[in-house]
Amino acid sequence: DLEIEQLKTLKKVVKHFENGFPLKDLVQVMEILSLCAEKMNEQEAFTEPLCELIKLCGLPFQKNKSSDEVSYSVVVSKSIAQLGYLMKVPSSQVRIQICKCIISFYNVELPRKLLSGCQPTSASYKIQMAELGGLAETLVLSLALVENQLTEKLWILKVLQHLSSSGVNCRLMMKAQAASRLCLYLNGVDPSGQLVFRSSEILWNLLENTSKEEIVNQLSSLECVHALKEVFVDFVMHGFRHYDRQLRNDLLVIATLLAENPAAPMIESGFTKLLIVLATFTEVKIPNSLVKGLKLTYCYEDFELKKLLFNVIGVLSKDPRAVSLFVLTLQLLSENGVMPALLYYVKPNQKPGFSDWSAAQYEELQLHAIAVLASVSPMLVDKYLSCQANTLLLVFLEWCICQAPFFGQGNSFHGTGGRGNKLAQMRYSLRVLRSVVSLYDDAVNLNLCDQGAISQLLDILKYAANKSKEKEYAVLLEIETDTLFVLSALCENDLHRKELFSYEGVDLLIPFIQMDPKKLESGLGHNRLLFTALDCLWSCVIGCYVAEDCFLEKQGILLLLDLLALKQKNLCNIILGILVEFCDNPKTTLCINTWRGAKDQTAANLLIQLWREEECELGVKRDHYGRIVDMKRPIASHFQEQQEDIPIPANYPSFAIMEISENIRAKIYLLLCKLGFENLPGLSAEDFVTLAIIRRYIDFKVGEVWSELCGELKEEFRPVVSDEEALKIISEVPEDTGRTVAALQTEVLEIQHHQEIQEEEKAYTKIQAIRKQKEMVNKSWENFLTRTSDYEALKKAKRLQEQSIEASRCKSKIQTEAVHSTDIKGLGTTIGSGRLVTVESTPPQLIGRALAVTDLAHRKPSVYKGASKKVKRV
Repeated sequence: DLEIEQLKTLKKVVKHFENGFPLKDLVQVMEILSLCAEKMNEQEAFTEPLCELIKLCGLPFQKNKSSDEVSYSVVVSKSIAQLGYLMKVPSSQVRIQICKCIISFYNVELPRKLLSGCQPTSASYKIQMAELGGLAETLVLSLALVENQLTEKLWILKVLQHLSSSGVNCRLMMKAQAASRLCLYLNGVDPSGQLVFRSSEILWNLLENTSKEEIVNQLSSLECVHALKEVFVDFVMHGFRHYDRQLRNDLLVIATLLAENPAAPMIESGFTKLLIVLATFTEVKIPNSLVKGLKLTYCYEDFELKKLLFNVIGVLSKDPRAVSLFVLTLQLLSENGVMPALLYYVKPNQKPGFSDWSAAQYEELQLHAIAVLASVSPMLVDKYLSCQANTLLLVFLEWCICQAPFFGQGNSFHGTGGRGNKLAQMRYSLRVLRSVVSLYDDAVNLNLCDQGAISQLLDILKYAANKSKEKEYAVLLEIETDTLFVLSALCENDLHRKELFSYEGVDLLIPFIQMDPKKLESGLGHNRLLFTALDCLWSCVIGCYVAEDCFLEKQGILLLLDLLALKQKNLCNIILGILVEFCDNPKTTLCINTWRGAKDQTAANLLIQLWREEECELGVKRDHYGRIVDMKRPIASHFQEQQEDIPIPANYPSFAIMEISENIRAKIYLLLCKLGFENLPGLSAEDFVTLAIIRRYIDFKVGEVWSELCGELKEEFRPVVSDEEALKIISEVPEDTGRTVAALQTEVLEIQHHQEIQEEEKAYTKIQAIRKQKEMVNKSWENFLTRTSDYEALKKAKRLQEQSIEASRCKSKIQTEAVHSTDIKGLGTTIGSGRLVTVESTPPQLIGRALAVTDLAHRKPSVYKGASKKVKRV
């Protein structure tokens, strides 16, 4: 009778709350649900009321105030979590009802009627509370309770599919090992196909919302990989519907992620071999039972499958797993015709047939295959050579630069920049060559050069350079960069190949070195292009006198110094190295000395400036004049001073030696040695102070090495008296050298100071003379004003003028000479006369005598006809 009354009471409760539970009553409602769950173990009659109550939990809760959602958040989250715990009830009806209730959180239906004074909670409130209560984790764990009940399992997966749309729920599911649990269910018996669909959908949501590495680690067990393989094979061999092909491709993406993980047993499960065979079976006809009876159509899903399989090949070729497993992977790639299958696409595009791929699809597959070939070729060099891949690539590149019409679609990722042209094909073909020549395999490089690769690569470089003049694209810059790299690898350490390069290559290199420095920051790849051009210069020109002379004639050294003058840290090291190598050519030093930069800067001044800047970065101790401070370690960097004397193996370089390769000081020293330390033009006193240190760089470096050696010996040994004395003498040598250099620097500074004083005195004397001249001019002006305003002063000045004139005349006069008066009658000034001058002619009786003393006496007298007349000139 008590149970009957309880059932009646439960019906009344359901009737009373048919429009939803109030938040304030939720605790009691959950207690009722727990009691009903306990009663179900004794009486099945409680199943129906329990399901009705659970169904009501799917309706929006009702609140009295807007703040109730926050106030009751803890209670609501625990209540919703309680729904997950009710999955333990061994009733299919209850479990399904719980799943339907949770799904209704995402499909909210407002109640027909509300309690007075109440409002429904917001649509997303229950979803947020489910995240807070950890419902997703509980449901994942409940999958273990329904392993053999397909219907209940599908309902739970449907709920998880909704819950996995949230990142919070995905992280909770991952705590319960959701990825591995779902993968194990993939190959379960399910006529409807929902099991694979919903499981794969949840896995995709997990991949998007959580850590990919964590998911891959959960799927990397042998059981999971085997289950994934079986279901994938089933869809490949027996899936003919559009939906089946899409699901097959989704599973292949997950398999690709597993192939990237070295810990995944892809080879052990046979999955790797299956994927390789599927990737190559249409291009290479190798009989294999794994693909017997398989046929691929040319639908879009099969096109996507082909691209995904190519991608798997690329992933496997970059496998970082253990050496033994990697060797097995390479063996599988070699035995199943991967190289011929990829080389199948290295040919000019042909018009597709009736049942073939479309033009755009074929181009995308072609570019994808060549891109994968760049990864595979370095791993399978023997296969690469046996398939004559170099020949195919060179022929293909010849087609890329020919004038044959081609209308590329350029729609895919790999086709970027290739719309309407063959640049994408050229780009990936050069990537393949770059990958194989970077191995520096003699057989590969010789095979390329024997087929005229150097000449053809120069043609490609010229073609790309001409295209870049129209408009620069990132694709063109990459083509130029890769071409220069391939040329560098082919010509390095081979004089004959350098000579082949020199005829056209030097002319093509010059524009790259003349690049506008502003382009280096454009982001298109100009910086990589410049570095590759400098590397090509080092590998293809230096060491060949023909090429070097050609480069010098093109004023290449001056261009390098222009680049060096930019003082970009990443450029200085390589440029200085090139200049040092070039100095073996006797013509180079003359070019360096003739260079002039901004403000008439010389090369020597530039090198010394770079030395000072480098020492400033290294933290070398110098005073404000640039003189040596630490006599014991004059050139030691801050890093060297921090290092302790630690014994190191004999075959390991010490800090003093390693420091040489880590900065540019050694290269500057070598370059100045080539130029000579005497008679360097354009140097200031500060430069001479620095030059005194540079000149003794090697002596200081030897002293550092001996200092390290002494420190190591004292740490482990106690030298005998004679050795200790020898070490003491040796250690004093660099200190004495430092003092000598410091004294020389002081002398240079004193000479400079003396010169500055002398120049200052000269400047002061000049200022004094100018000032005195101004004073004389001012005094003359004052005298002039006085004469014009004071008549007595004017008469006095007149008398002084007449006395001065009289004193200037010769005292001994010849009576026969004519005497002319210098006075101008009526003149009342004491300054020079105006432009009106009266000239009296010589008396006739004296004309003959005057002519007798000159050569004019031999001329005709008629010339002087009328000379006695007075002439007035203005």
